Amino acid sequence: MSLAQAPSPAAGPRDQAARWRAHSVMIRRARIALPAAIGAIFVLLVGFVIHGSLAGAKARPQDADAPIQLVNPRFVGRDGKGRAYVITAKTATRDEKDYNRVLLDTPMLVLDEEGSNPTRISSQSGVYREDAHTLNLDGGVKLNGGDVNFSTASSIFNTATGVLEGTGEIQGMGALGEIIAKSYGVYDKGDRLVFKGGVRTRVESH
Repeated sequence: MSLAQAPSPAAGPRDQAARWRAHSVMIRRARIALPAAIGAIFVLLVGFVIHGSLAGAKARPQDADAPIQLVNPRFVGRDGKGRAYVITAKTATRDEKDYNRVLLDTPMLVLDEEGSNPTRISSQSGVYREDAHTLNLDGGVKLNGGDVNFSTASSIFNTATGVLEGTGEIQGMGALGEIIAKSYGVYDKGDRLVFKGGVRTRVESH
């Protein structure tokens, strides 16, 4: 006669209460741990953002706010009559206090560059004003073109009219010989050079 194993009794009320308490504890812990984990992730992200900002600030050049500067610029334009001119320089720096003012280091102005006898005017420094369409050349201004070779203190070129003028004394050699004057003007892309004020000439004999 075989003996049948008696079935285990069903879980009693005490066991169910213990399981419920354990489940409740786990839920309470989860409610505490989950917000804590979210907060830690948020703090970590903020830390990454701050670190990236600081690293970017350190990597940024110290002169990031320096005025805009071009090296070996070349400006090509035409005056009101369609005549071409070219302005070059070692550097061109825009004035941070006046946006229309561009400072040029060792500029050179070329009139009728593609012609047979282009006129070149160079100086130690220059200022180009975009609003007034003028180029002021100062310091050791040299004017060369064709058979003329003159020096003066300053000159002003109007990019709208194509006229180059100077109010300081000018002296040098022209087609007729040595010329000294108190002012001058260059017209028609350098084809016509006019001297004014106390003009003195010494004609070279051939």
